Amino acid sequence: MFDPVIQVRGTIMPGRYFNATIVAVLLVGLSLGQLSTAAPPQESLERPHIVLVMADDQGWGQTGYNDHPILKTPNLDEMAANGLRFDRFYAGAPVCSPTRGSVLTGRTNDRIGVMSHGYALRRQEVTIAKILADAGYTTGHFGKWHLNALRGPGVPILASDDHHPGEFGFGTWISVTNFFDRDPILSRQGKFEEFVGDSSEIVVDLALEFISSQLPNGHPTFSVIWYGTPHSPFKASDQDMAPFSDLDEVSRNHYGELVAMDRSIGSLRSGLRNLGIADNTLVWFCSDNGGLPKIKPETVGGLRGNKRSIYEGGLRVPAIIEWPAYVEPRVTQYPASVLDMVPTLLEITSVQHPTPNRPLDGRSLVDLMQREIGRRDQPIPFRHIGRAAWIDNHMKLLTTNLKSQEFELYDLKADPTESKNLADENSTVFQQMKRQFLGWSESVDQSFVGKDYSTGIVDPSEPEPRFWTDVEAYQPYFPEWRQRWEYQSRLLNRK
Repeated sequence: MFDPVIQVRGTIMPGRYFNATIVAVLLVGLSLGQLSTAAPPQESLERPHIVLVMADDQGWGQTGYNDHPILKTPNLDEMAANGLRFDRFYAGAPVCSPTRGSVLTGRTNDRIGVMSHGYALRRQEVTIAKILADAGYTTGHFGKWHLNALRGPGVPILASDDHHPGEFGFGTWISVTNFFDRDPILSRQGKFEEFVGDSSEIVVDLALEFISSQLPNGHPTFSVIWYGTPHSPFKASDQDMAPFSDLDEVSRNHYGELVAMDRSIGSLRSGLRNLGIADNTLVWFCSDNGGLPKIKPETVGGLRGNKRSIYEGGLRVPAIIEWPAYVEPRVTQYPASVLDMVPTLLEITSVQHPTPNRPLDGRSLVDLMQREIGRRDQPIPFRHIGRAAWIDNHMKLLTTNLKSQEFELYDLKADPTESKNLADENSTVFQQMKRQFLGWSESVDQSFVGKDYSTGIVDPSEPEPRFWTDVEAYQPYFPEWRQRWEYQSRLLNRK
């Protein structure tokens, strides 16, 4: 079915990495109830390989195609020129773990118990990885996980962890609990391995290795590549920092990490071509939340707010879908979200959700891949630790304090920086959107307490967030890990 030839650069061995070719897809959330009525693409195509690629804290303004003043991203720029580039794409929340949970489930973070960073994804949830694995896909996760209730710098995931990626449908996983940097230690399904090099390039190479190994079997692959870049702390190579010599040390390392990440995108795309599967590979790239503050030049392209903010700078992220066999390349202003990922993938693969009555919060984007489809017929919702937003095309309702019931209203088309609150001036739209949001929020409350599950309650064994330094199984590694720069702040004062 596929040509299994691999182009290899470097030596394949533990602690090293190689570059091959693969299919990459960064997914955006979709909802079951609003699938496209168009003929599904698989009627004329084999089921595509799928790779979800997600940056960690990359802001909307941090691409060349969005006119960043100093950062060059030639590989993302080329991907954008050959794919569907979203100028209004949204994370699931303004921090990482909630967005990751939404990517995998198609449900907003409060429905699934991932209230903020470091919360666990409930085992009662159904992930797109599990659904596709049951439909014949081989599945793999590579890089940051952060859905197992562990906080602190990323450490390799224990085989005994009952929330590791394998518990959620990934047959292969080489993963780490949280953010990770150069020369990382990763867990290959519970076995710890040290790697040398930039973390973005390492996980792309591992994903390519996985995909190439599956091609002789004739099964489509579903791969999730979740970078640790450009999350703090920052550590880039001297070569990657060289273009930013005029910046402060933190910003220099931050942007150097993005240079390496962009290079890994190029390796991924060339890998797909070398494997002969690029045309029918869906590649979906996005970031997990808005850009960081205190980085110079700024990270959000002039939007209001940053990571952790419910304003556009905390929620809007870069995103591209590349699928040469089906996607019509262009730039779209259509508002979309990671919540649209699951509905889209289900339609593309003609797979039914096993729990069709469970609420999803996105819509399929299959129609949009080939043509503009006008207004979005389903608002994009957000609810995160007492803050909330409701985006209905160019209008946005938000509150920074949900308990207060004090909302603001913005016209994002006329006022992209959210500087003029229209709540009083446009009271009819304001009240209508507020009623819609509050009705949706009530349904989220029901999901939060477990009403979507067959038992009607949340499994009481689900863990609360904690730091991995408090997990007894990690303690034997402390003496060695005290010598590693990324763990020193956590371990130097511990016995």
